[in-house]
Amino acid sequence: MTQRETPHTSGSYWFEDDTDDVSRAILVLQSLRRFKAADTAMRHRTQSEMDMNETDLLALRYLISAEGRGDTVGPKELAVALEISTAATAKLLARLVKSGHIRRESHPTDRRAQLLFATPDAQHEVRKTLGAMHERMLSVAQDFSPGEQHAIIRFLDAMCSSVQVPDDGPKATRRPVLRRHRIVQ
Repeated sequence: MTQRETPHTSGSYWFEDDTDDVSRAILVLQSLRRFKAADTAMRHRTQSEMDMNETDLLALRYLISAEGRGDTVGPKELAVALEISTAATAKLLARLVKSGHIRRESHPTDRRAQLLFATPDAQHEVRKTLGAMHERMLSVAQDFSPGEQHAIIRFLDAMCSSVQVPDDGPKATRRPVLRRHRIVQ
């Protein structure tokens, strides 16, 4: 398929698309943007279905994940993980306790500290809302060969690096560092 046959790249306002390499790269970036838009829409649907804001849902997912690993989480750790203040964390915890999504327990060795847990109902609700989608996403990722998976991981890690670098002159034009990931076959 040539650039002229691909209306998505023709007349790009941002990139010079006069070579096949640039045209293919533009198609990749457009596909990434479509995924980001679909992901954003899914997050909004999930928040609406669960009647939660984004931070509440992130907190709940963090607690469920920690419990799955056998880890315990306190309010300070949750604040750090969510990158929110302790005051915002206190409000978040009050909302989630009131809605029945989490419970607080005293730390077994430090009675001044608290541990946070997702309630069984909250875990069920999250799995019911997100489970089928996560299974579909895993299935898509499994359909790629180990080599393709490695290339996708390298690409996404490099894209993360490229958007995390502030645009402050010539340094910003450096290529991002590509990290190696081991793909289990």
